[in-house]
Amino acid sequence: MTPVANELTIPGRLERTCAEHRDGTALVSQAAERVSYGDLLERVRVGARALLDLGVDSGARVALWAPNSVEWVVASLATVAIGAQLVPLNTRWRLHEVLDLVVRARCAVWFVPDEFLGTPMAGPAAEAARGRWDGRVVAFGAPPAGGLAWAAVTRRADLPSSALVDARMAAVRPDDVSHVQFTSGTTGRPKGALLRHAAMVLTTAAWAQIVGLTTADRYPIVSPMAHIGGHKTGSLAALTAGAASYPVARFDAGELLELVRTEEATVLQGPPTMFSSLLDAVDAGAAPPRSLRVGITGSAVIPPALLRRMVTTLGVAHVHAGYGLTETTGVCTITRADDPLDLVAESSGRAIDGVELRIVDDGGNPVPPRTRGQIVVRGPGTMTGYLDDAEATHEVVSADGWLSTGDVGWVDEAGNLRIVDRIKDMIIVGGFNTSPAEIERALEEHETVAQAAVVGVPDERLGEVPCAFVVPAPGAEADEAALLAWAKERLAGYKVPRRVCVVDALPLTPVGKVDKQQLAATARQPVL
Repeated sequence: MTPVANELTIPGRLERTCAEHRDGTALVSQAAERVSYGDLLERVRVGARALLDLGVDSGARVALWAPNSVEWVVASLATVAIGAQLVPLNTRWRLHEVLDLVVRARCAVWFVPDEFLGTPMAGPAAEAARGRWDGRVVAFGAPPAGGLAWAAVTRRADLPSSALVDARMAAVRPDDVSHVQFTSGTTGRPKGALLRHAAMVLTTAAWAQIVGLTTADRYPIVSPMAHIGGHKTGSLAALTAGAASYPVARFDAGELLELVRTEEATVLQGPPTMFSSLLDAVDAGAAPPRSLRVGITGSAVIPPALLRRMVTTLGVAHVHAGYGLTETTGVCTITRADDPLDLVAESSGRAIDGVELRIVDDGGNPVPPRTRGQIVVRGPGTMTGYLDDAEATHEVVSADGWLSTGDVGWVDEAGNLRIVDRIKDMIIVGGFNTSPAEIERALEEHETVAQAAVVGVPDERLGEVPCAFVVPAPGAEADEAALLAWAKERLAGYKVPRRVCVVDALPLTPVGKVDKQQLAATARQPVL
């Protein structure tokens, strides 16, 4: 089939790879189903016809709340192929969190599995949406009452024609929005970063070239596909290189090691905690892999000892560390294959092609090498803006395209970036950005709480975890166990505080703000 889409779009990238590697393996499911690139293109085109049949127009939004799977990849590619915008949603978020984003994004279709890990998802989603949202719930698996089964929709005999799909694919332009990627901001209210096709294609190609991804690689996708590390530097990167990818629905160190061994996987990406868990499993008796060629990590501080063991115990030949943001369509900097491990441990590497990076002072002026300041970046990956939030967009993107990251760092004379602090009030739990303000708001909804403040404290496995301090409401007694149970009902698991400390008052800075540095110091003290 003659390609019709622009090569600087995701459907154009799909067509090119499928034309060049038609018989190569594109995807391998956890049930060991193998999907060739030729078959992938056909499934995406059928999915595109099904979405057209559901009335999804160019520029419409489609939410995807599901674990990593072949179905996730096909539905996501079908969505962007017809010029619609994908809204990826993390399965670790609670239903009310997800529904709020589906409504805010005005999604036309909401993909949901019938269940995940034994918990029903499609039925509760359809019930919760009733009266709040007038789109269509489409299930991977058995449909909910009033909903649709994706398999049944794709099998309809009267789907729109392939010619209409061709026309829609050809109409997609490089600067069109492909994804609305929600990310928690310092206010705790998730913001939807509008990301473009060309940004996805160009930054992914740069990443794949630096890590050396090829058609010979076999790549388990462990990062959630709802996260940019899963769908972009995961499945899209594999698609870009013509590699085989293996969607992993749930991380289990022993199962992942077995997958790596049996499939002779060569590339693995994830936060430091993932590699640490793999090493723990090997220490506990699991056989170490022998096929890994590349390991890519980041999102948190990387202990030098961990990097050394990735090489000596897991057999990884080349280790990369990188830095990126959702607002920059992911990767901004990354180490190179020939960088020494000490540099990989202490830095996030150098800027990729097309990305400019500066360290600036409080006045926005560039500072010399080895001088701390705010990290600002500019490049082809910079988002179009935040969904329905021009004010927040203008706060972070200047008129000449520089994006303020909110992170503090410095660069050496060679341009290697060190990140030393965060201006943003953000906690990174095992690689997941977690907003303290969101947790504080959930705790303050409890009748016994007058004030709440949340800080991050070091954690050996996850890097850091939330710790909450609460001031009881007048006449009330705040109970730690009750508040933890309350938080577990309202927040994703990684957002739930590991401790709740009841205090008479929160410490304040001279200007009247909560002194979180003092709280963090208190939280780091041993529990007696």
